[in-house]
Amino acid sequence: MTYGQQPGGPGGPQYPPNHQPPQPMSPEDQRLWATLTHVGGIFFSIVVPIVAYLVLRDRGRFVREHTRVALNFHITMAIAGFVGGITSWLGIGLLILLAVAVLTVVFAVMAALAANRGEFYKYPLSIEFIKQ
Repeated sequence: MTYGQQPGGPGGPQYPPNHQPPQPMSPEDQRLWATLTHVGGIFFSIVVPIVAYLVLRDRGRFVREHTRVALNFHITMAIAGFVGGITSWLGIGLLILLAVAVLTVVFAVMAALAANRGEFYKYPLSIEFIKQ
């Protein structure tokens, strides 16, 4: 076996020696981090969902799915906000920006409540940029 090669043959993930793969989280921790990801998206837009997805996606199926759908939704809302910002000089953009703000808060709170209950949630109006 060569440097960084994991048992199981070539083609697998390459890690440095003594690397500990991420340990699965407990269901309670997965619910907590999924809830925080949705709430964090309200205040920090796409930043919290992308960091959560990159850091937590290998820690459990539940948290992976919640961070993935939160990231997809906040990417969609960022695009809509960008379009609203560009068209704001027409007047319609201000309505788009208002709609984006309201939808972000309402749907993220609904998703956070679902995550806290241990349920999966699919955001309406979300484009699937990141597939399962």
